[in-house]
Amino acid sequence: MEPIILGIESSCDDTSAAVLQGTKMLSNVIASQAVHIKYGGVIPELASRAHQQNIVPVIDTALREAGVTADDLDAIAFTRGPGLLGSLLVGVSFTKGLSLAKNIPMVEVNHLQGHILSHLIDLPEENLPHPKFPFLCLLVSGGHTQLVKVTSPLEFEIVGSTIDDAAGEAFDKCAKVMGLPYPGGPVIDRLAHEGDAEKFRFAKPSVDGFDYSFSGLKTSFLYFLRDRMEENPNFIEENKADLCASLQKTIIDILIKKLVKAAKALDINEIAIAGGVSANSGLREAIVEEGRRRHWKTYLPPLKFTTDNAAMIAVAGYYRYLNGEESDLGVAPVARLEELL
Repeated sequence: MEPIILGIESSCDDTSAAVLQGTKMLSNVIASQAVHIKYGGVIPELASRAHQQNIVPVIDTALREAGVTADDLDAIAFTRGPGLLGSLLVGVSFTKGLSLAKNIPMVEVNHLQGHILSHLIDLPEENLPHPKFPFLCLLVSGGHTQLVKVTSPLEFEIVGSTIDDAAGEAFDKCAKVMGLPYPGGPVIDRLAHEGDAEKFRFAKPSVDGFDYSFSGLKTSFLYFLRDRMEENPNFIEENKADLCASLQKTIIDILIKKLVKAAKALDINEIAIAGGVSANSGLREAIVEEGRRRHWKTYLPPLKFTTDNAAMIAVAGYYRYLNGEESDLGVAPVARLEELL
């Protein structure tokens, strides 16, 4: 019988708990935090307070929906990092308490690897296609943009990474400049469908190897708007859809170019995307189209697995549990990716 794993995710502003039996998802509960919207970004102190309020009812709901109790659990998988330290501390502390009370092993998970391994989750109602190893994953989230070669559920090689801003940050920061609500990425995606992606041209940074850079795009976009607004104060409002479409196309072009380069160099045609920005409709369409041209086998995560969720933490923890990995009560959360490597 496959082990039953409770996953706990609290790295940013979503409190989530999930129960998996093996790779089969039995429940996946997420409590989002609307408190940050009016501030145009996540406020760490508010996020950690909300996690404290949400974590008990979220875990209780996940267990009840899965039809199990804490006594049935074989392990607890938790996000150790990267993320907001205060938010992570809530999840790690709860995991320690439950582990100590019920004598359940703890398994730490790298949040970013969880996003990648969301492609290995099985759903009760349908069989999802899973990429074959090795596969190349374009990981795009609010804080990270990486190209990762995945050789097994336990073997990851970062072959390319952003040297400054991530793609998600570029979306959100440019959206803020245009006066769009937070989070800006989904708003830009929606408005892009109404605009002309060829109307404006923006800078595409040139970076060696498989690495990315989005800081220059963000800065050039800001100066572009400033200059146009001096000529016409209503420029943004009159061209909002075209600006969104052109900006989105630029970001997608940057992402796809390096993905193609890495896939050629590594001779890999199993291609996946993951992370919050993988919900972007333009990026999903571009990956599929590029896959047709280059004979890739492409894998898009279900939209419910693109944002932060505990099912991805549970499936990553499942493979680590099978590998005999276990964390002790002295484990501490870490905010930076480098501290996990």
